[in-house]
Amino acid sequence: MSALDVITLPNGQLEQNCYLLADPARRGAVLVDPGEDAGMFLAELGRRGLTLEAIWLTHAHVDHIMGVGAVKAATGAPVYLHPADRELYDALPEQGRWMGLELETPPPPDFPLADGQHLVLGTHHLLVRHTPGHSPGSVSLVGDGLILGGDVLFSGSVGRTDLPGGDFATLLQSLHRVFLTLPDSTRVLSGHGPETTVGIERLTNPFLTGAYRHE
Repeated sequence: MSALDVITLPNGQLEQNCYLLADPARRGAVLVDPGEDAGMFLAELGRRGLTLEAIWLTHAHVDHIMGVGAVKAATGAPVYLHPADRELYDALPEQGRWMGLELETPPPPDFPLADGQHLVLGTHHLLVRHTPGHSPGSVSLVGDGLILGGDVLFSGSVGRTDLPGGDFATLLQSLHRVFLTLPDSTRVLSGHGPETTVGIERLTNPFLTGAYRHE
């Protein structure tokens, strides 16, 4: 089985990481969280000669879904979203106004995501884990020695919980229930910032070591 290719595509005002997952044997691909720069994502697919098979969303904050409409219009790829984030997803125009942007309502999701679901890209399987806290419907995708965690865990930090639907205690529960049960070697691919590993964060992240005290 060929290795899963993972291409990080930082983009937009908030330097969000969109991830292009490709199965080189089949030339099929998935985009995880197509944010602001839809043109970049489509150009990368074309440059690599890949066919987009799906759009997987870790959550529905504005910087992670701004490109969904344009990418789906160009490729016809189905959109996958956890139902608990549907309200956020449909509120994209309102979210855009927070950033001074005029955005259209995105196309309805085609398929729901659920905890324990297996997503397939060629011979590769990623397990969906519901990891709320940053948003009610945040999910993380686990497989091939990595976890695509959206904005749940960052290098040295965790996702903010002061936006509607966020909850700090729930976020910590998600981190301990899902992230910290994975091998230390697991690569953590976050929605912003550099790649890290579960082992590094277990030892050094103040939100996981207990050094940070939430008021």
